Amino acid sequence: MIESVDLSDSDDHDEAVRPGPLWRHALWAAGVTVTGVALGWATALFRIGPEQYGLPSAAPGDVWPYLYAWAATGLALAAALRAAAARVPLYAPGRIAVVLTALGTRLSLGWRPDTMVLAAMAAAALTAAVLWCAFALHGYRRGYENPRGPENPRGPENPRGPENP
Repeated sequence: MIESVDLSDSDDHDEAVRPGPLWRHALWAAGVTVTGVALGWATALFRIGPEQYGLPSAAPGDVWPYLYAWAATGLALAAALRAAAARVPLYAPGRIAVVLTALGTRLSLGWRPDTMVLAAMAAAALTAAVLWCAFALHGYRRGYENPRGPENPRGPENPRGPENP
């Protein structure tokens, strides 16, 4: 009746290089950004609606500037992560972009910070994404798949492995 599925043999690995045309990368970045902003907005909805339906609003004011700010930040996050994923295997670039964008949107809509605090939050999210990319790029540069690095500039002595001297 219920068949077990072995996902270890699937070709759809989460940590894989994602090459492709520029329009596909742009579409992916836009989709991830919209998903993150929508998820953040949906989780903050009870704080921005009328008081009769939930808690009183956290702060007065318009929500659109915060949605625009996190849409721009999410697009930059997704673009950076996708650019790194197109070059080296990167673990979960979509999930990272969605989570960072949704968290920023959720916090901003519930709290409504000033411009400087909002800029600091966006800078922190961008820094986290850039560090995620830097770790992947650095690990790949020194990893087994690319043995030609600063510690071994000539590459492997025997590219076929130890079984074929």
